[in-house]
Amino acid sequence: MTNTVQGPASYFPSIEKKYGRPIAEWQSLITASPLTRHMELVAWLKAEHGLGHGHANALVAHTLAQAEGR
Repeated sequence: MTNTVQGPASYFPSIEKKYGRPIAEWQSLITASPLTRHMELVAWLKAEHGLGHGHANALVAHTLAQAEGR
């Protein structure tokens, strides 16, 4: 039985492939942003970095969950 990645992290390979940046770099951008609310960060990634909604949402959800220790 293989363990498949689920949740927001399941988007990470396609995010790295499509946008050419490692996930750690996206997470650094998110944590360095003065924005703190989920949808503000999603909108910012879409407007400033050209991410699609699903990819931006996955990055923000995962990054904020890590920051909260979940």
